Amino acid sequence: MSNGSGSIIITGAGGFIGTRLCQVLASRGENALGLTRHSSPSVGEIGCKTDWSRVLRQGAVVVHLAARAHVLDKNSAKNWEAFREVNVEGTRRLATAAASAGVQRLVFLSSIRALGASTSERTPFSVEDAPAPSEPYGRSKWEAELALQEVAAQTGLEVSVIRPPLVYGPQALGNFRRLIRLVRGGVPLPLGSVRNRRSLVAIDNLVDLICVCLREPAAAGGTFHVADGKGVSTPELIRGIAHAMGRRIRLLPVPVGVLRLAGRALGTSAEVERLVGSLEVDITHTCDTLGWTPPIDMEEGLRRAVAE
Repeated sequence: MSNGSGSIIITGAGGFIGTRLCQVLASRGENALGLTRHSSPSVGEIGCKTDWSRVLRQGAVVVHLAARAHVLDKNSAKNWEAFREVNVEGTRRLATAAASAGVQRLVFLSSIRALGASTSERTPFSVEDAPAPSEPYGRSKWEAELALQEVAAQTGLEVSVIRPPLVYGPQALGNFRRLIRLVRGGVPLPLGSVRNRRSLVAIDNLVDLICVCLREPAAAGGTFHVADGKGVSTPELIRGIAHAMGRRIRLLPVPVGVLRLAGRALGTSAEVERLVGSLEVDITHTCDTLGWTPPIDMEEGLRRAVAE
């Protein structure tokens, strides 16, 4: 697409990432319409029957952030159907409607989990790697990417796919939020023996890349990995959080095998694996193709994250 101006339509605008994206676009004077379940106009629930006709505009760019992500049992058959309805068929429906309305480009927030959940026994994930998602959320994101490829081939809609790892920043949820609370509380953590590598991306780095993909011609039809840079171990991350808070933290040297056994006994294996396993991302293709580098480093990202 051209580098000219145009309206920007954002699904999931009320979420963690969408809120920050809307703030940044407003600060840049962009004409953006953020959609949430309760916005006006509203499209309601996202799925295979969603009516997008009232919000899509010819010449616009769509950023599709809305997705089903946080459920209690991500592996049940019922939840897979819910993932598929929103993340796959909802995305297909949006892309088809966008192409019919004359939208020029759709930027889709996928996930590195479309490739898999671990790089513990391999090199960091690159865009050349064959997807092998190991759980329903990642599978739904990969199938959504395939659906977008089909719509793009049939209609000429420009699609840019971004695959982030864990996104952190002010108001982040999940494990990152729990780590902040534990560090703030001065709780000794049994993670001193962990020697993993995990990539993370500060929300301001992710939002910056989304903004690049809105206008950059080289982003059309591309898939892009995003991260702050090289991965860090969980102990390094915790020490970084503590440093950003001006606090000291004690890490106890508990063997990783013991942590995994405890996770299985308590039914928290997935949460433990996110702390002790590796999930690293190669962003070389993104940097080379788009001429992009993360605007801030992890130290600055953590400083912003804890300054709530």
